[in-house]
Amino acid sequence: MDSTEVNKGMAAILIAGIVFFLTGWLSVNLIHDTKPEHEVLKIEGAAATAEASAAAPAKSEELPAIGSLMAKADPAAGEGLVKKLCVSCHTVAEGGKAGVGPNLYGVVGGARGHMEGFNYSAAVKGKAGNWSYDDLNAWLAKPTAFAPGTRMAFGGIKSVEQRADVIAYLRGLSHNPIALP
Repeated sequence: MDSTEVNKGMAAILIAGIVFFLTGWLSVNLIHDTKPEHEVLKIEGAAATAEASAAAPAKSEELPAIGSLMAKADPAAGEGLVKKLCVSCHTVAEGGKAGVGPNLYGVVGGARGHMEGFNYSAAVKGKAGNWSYDDLNAWLAKPTAFAPGTRMAFGGIKSVEQRADVIAYLRGLSHNPIALP
């Protein structure tokens, strides 16, 4: 092998190193990272930020009663919210398979952990009984406050009216919907 070929190879490596160094140095000195002063996109219905999560009630006792709102609730609006917020993880069709979360058909008035074969978290398994309107209201407000330790990574629905709409829609997903409170 000729010594000029070795010199050419070493020069190529040296030039590549200098180019990489200069590119890194220029990017650090020419581009400055700035944080926006305010939220650009506000997602309604879901607590998208830590402060929105902190603003949600810590206990279900602090939530307003949902009974009076259920009479005025709009199942069609609830269906839209479910399609927007829930169907990425849940299915709603009768006999539907579980996704990341369990199927929601028959959930209102149904037993907690109602879907056979779904691996519920210990936090949900530890809550005995059926899903009442007030329980669903508390769950939808902030799942981690209702069942600390749940694996559901949903921040909650801030608006009590929107929660009532969702519950009204879910109530209709049954052969025998339970009576309104």
